[in-house]
Parts: sequence; structure tokens; C-alpha cells
Amino acid sequence: MLSDNVKLGDEHAPHRSLFNALGFTGEEMKKPMIGIVSSYNEIVPGHMNIDKIVEAVKLGVAEAGGMPVVFPAIAVCDGIAMGHIGMKYSLVTRDLIADSTECMAKAHQFDGLVMIPNCDKNVPGLLMAAARVNVPTVFVSGGPMLAGHVHGKKTSLSSMFEAVGAKKAGKIDEEELRYYDEHTCPTCGSCSGMYTANSMNCLTEAIGMGLRGNGTIPAVYSERIRLAKKAGYAVMEMLKNNIRPRDIMTKEAFMNALTVDMALGCSTNTMLHLPAIAHEAGIELNMEIANEVSDRTPNLCHLAPAGHTYMEDLNEAGGVYAVMNELSKKNLLNLDCITATGKTVGENIAGVINRNTDVIRSIDDPFMAEGGIAVLKGNIAPDTGIVKRSAVAPEMMVH
Repeated sequence: MLSDNVKLGDEHAPHRSLFNALGFTGEEMKKPMIGIVSSYNEIVPGHMNIDKIVEAVKLGVAEAGGMPVVFPAIAVCDGIAMGHIGMKYSLVTRDLIADSTECMAKAHQFDGLVMIPNCDKNVPGLLMAAARVNVPTVFVSGGPMLAGHVHGKKTSLSSMFEAVGAKKAGKIDEEELRYYDEHTCPTCGSCSGMYTANSMNCLTEAIGMGLRGNGTIPAVYSERIRLAKKAGYAVMEMLKNNIRPRDIMTKEAFMNALTVDMALGCSTNTMLHLPAIAHEAGIELNMEIANEVSDRTPNLCHLAPAGHTYMEDLNEAGGVYAVMNELSKKNLLNLDCITATGKTVGENIAGVINRNTDVIRSIDDPFMAEGGIAVLKGNIAPDTGIVKRSAVAPEMMVH
């Protein structure tokens, strides 16, 4: 075991004395040491429940024969950071998270890792770290927020920005704006539409680094606690079978992720994060590849802010695996890629049913024939610009 470098032999007696100081028993010292990267904090709605996820993962690891050890990762709420100098601090946290997690994992010689991210830069930062450290690793996110309800309609964070505009235009009054304040974001979790956090958590599933439901099971569902326990079991199976992140995060896996990205209509920020994660795994993804994938991939989902369905609806319809199953009907995915489940993509998605074709369109009846994201070049953006094509009104599709 990698952790033997800090546990075994006379020369490591000083190290053992420090483990004794931590309260570890001799029995625990014989077990694989699994680092649990907790992104819990009390300022990000998507992270306020992660302490519960951590406890469930710890239980799963311990039940499966590992020694769970928790250490932290930071996370910024892009919503709270927006519109002031705080926004300058968001993207840089991705690399801070990757660097600090790598430091902790390498310095303490963990045998495996369970990453528990949720919001925007936190997910790609931990995926980057996983590729660098390359010990058996599985992801389980904090989960998405339930949609809000305002006057009988479901809402997400973008509804708040629209309400601000409506107030400035004189369409609603102060009291109505306050009503939106209090009913738009009703629970913990990452914001309820297909924004960056949920996009990256769904793509973690598509790449193969998260278990089924990682991107879609709502934060407040008990099912997410069960998922966390299963993540604890899974990392121990990965350790036993020596399945590592770079075995999973192959060129083919990233092509799968790009394909699912286009089908889901993910955030434009995925074009910022997927190439960075791929780079850490020794793979080049460029914008030309993204357009090639988009050209052949139909857009199957119109989740908020592009449409009027939400993460809870995607979950009930069958989640990311149901989308992948639809894509496989036209041979758009590589089904042989190994995943954190220990099974291939094909084995994972076999028999998964699309339970709501209003939420996940069938492959023969897509929202659009092309993917949800387009990469543009021109005089405005000579080095490329990204547009979420699935969220653009048809009347704007003119030159």
C-alpha cells in the first residue's frame, strides 16, 4: 500500500507516533488509508449539506475495510461572488483546489481518495487533482437544489435575475421581488438548473469518475446519503482492482463527456473546464474538437435556464445514464470505457429507461439536430467565443 510509506518499518516509528496522536488504533493502521476531500462550508448553499455526505462516505469506507481520513477543500459560491470584486476570485480557486488537494494527498501518501465537491470551480479543481495524484478515486457531489416555486411555476437562480430586470422595468413591485427572494432557492444544493455546477457533476458521471445519480439526485434526498455510502464502497473496490483516474479519464472518456455535454445542453463553462481536466490527464481537447462533436450530437434536454425543466426532473426521467442510453442508440458513445463502478459505460447504461421524453427527448426527436454548445470565431472573438446554442431564442439565429 502507498500508505505503508508513512506506517511501516522502524524508520517510520516517528510517523506512527503522530498517527497515535490522531487517535488511530493499530487495527486501523493496517488498513488502506482513504482521503475524503470535504468541500463543506457554511457560505455556499451547495456545500452546507456536505458534512452529511462526508459522514456517509466515511461509513462506507470503514464498512468496506478502509481507514477514512477527512481533509478540506475550499469552494466559492459564484452567485454570491457575482457583480462585485469577488468575481475575480472565483476561477483562480480551481487551481488552488487542485494544487492544495494534490499537496495533501501526496504529502500524506493516501491509498485512495473520495472527492466530495459540488459548486462551479470546486468540481473541475478536484477532477484536475484526481488526474494528477492518480490513486483510486471516486466522486460523490453534494447534489442539486430543488427548484423553487413562484405563483405555481418552478424557478431557479436565473429567475431572480429576470425578476430584478422586471422590477427595474416597472413590471413588478418591491413586494413581488421580495416574494421571489424567499421562494426561488428553497433548499441546499447546487442551483437547480443546468448551470456550471450541475453540468460538471453530470459530466463527472459521463467521464466515469462518479456513480449513477452523482449529477442529478437532489441534495435533500436520502438517496444521496445512500449514494455517498456506495462511493465509500466503490473506492475500496477500485483499490482492490487497481483502477485509477487515468485508466478512466482517457481520450475516449472525454469524447463521451463532450457528447453528453452537447446532449444535455450544459453550461458554456464546461468548455473552460474539460480541456483543463484533460490536460492534467495528458490529453489535449481543443475547441475544434468540440464543434465536431456538437455537429454530430443532437440536443436532447432543455433544462433551465434554456427551458422549463430542472435537475429534479432530469433525475426522475432517468438521469445522465438515460441520456447516455439514448445517445448509444446512434453509436455516439464509446461503450468500452472503464468507470469508477468497475464496469464499462456500456454495462452501466444497459437497460436504463428514459422515463419522460418531455425532459429527455428520444434520439429520433431531439430539441435540435446539433449540440447545445457552439464554438464561434470572428471579428468579435478571434480566439473563439462560446455560446449556449440551446438557450438562444430562434429569432436571434440570424446574421
